[in-house]
Amino acid sequence: MVKQELIDRSSVRFLDKALNGGIKAGEIGVLASKKGVGKTSVLVQIGFDKLIQGKQVVHVSFDQHASYVMTWYEDIYNEMSKKRKIDVADFKDDIFKNRVVLNFNQDTVSTKQIISTMKALSQGGIKPECVIIDGLNFAKRTTQDFAEMKAFAKEAGIAVWYSYNTDAAELKDMFDKALEDLFDAVVYFEAKADSTQLRILKVRNEAIKEANLKLDPKTLLIAEK
Repeated sequence: MVKQELIDRSSVRFLDKALNGGIKAGEIGVLASKKGVGKTSVLVQIGFDKLIQGKQVVHVSFDQHASYVMTWYEDIYNEMSKKRKIDVADFKDDIFKNRVVLNFNQDTVSTKQIISTMKALSQGGIKPECVIIDGLNFAKRTTQDFAEMKAFAKEAGIAVWYSYNTDAAELKDMFDKALEDLFDAVVYFEAKADSTQLRILKVRNEAIKEANLKLDPKTLLIAEK
């Protein structure tokens, strides 16, 4: 009952609502903003949300050591527990046993190698529902790289979330059309004086709703304005 309450009251429910049910298996979502605006925190919230549902998650980081990523999960775990006033200590180990954190060098690891690693993990019994790819330099990848990841996501039945550092604030300025078409959702993080606001730039080919979302300036949890 406690775990279900945490699932129901997860900050990710706000994002799922704004994305017409969220990113599904075989789809790719992108969190875009300037560097250091809160994308990693939200990616961890997405991963943690899957973990509390008993799903497996693979978190790939290109710019943070694995130990730092695991600290992010601990921090989000603590903040969500405090904010929702729910004690989840009894099943903490049960939550994190389904998480795999990988740290890669993007100058030496290709998209094909990432996919091969995922397939090897699957053969070993790790079959994630969600794969998070944080800190990837999109300039070092081609449209074909993302097409390969999209094909793998469909084949494996997984949802994939990327973070993307960009100075652009509009979809047309972020990607060319071929690349944009591969992404099922794009969420832009806009830094304001008192908080970071989330704007939905794309949800498949569906109508975009007013997101009305922000990041809590203290906890970086997704919240409604």
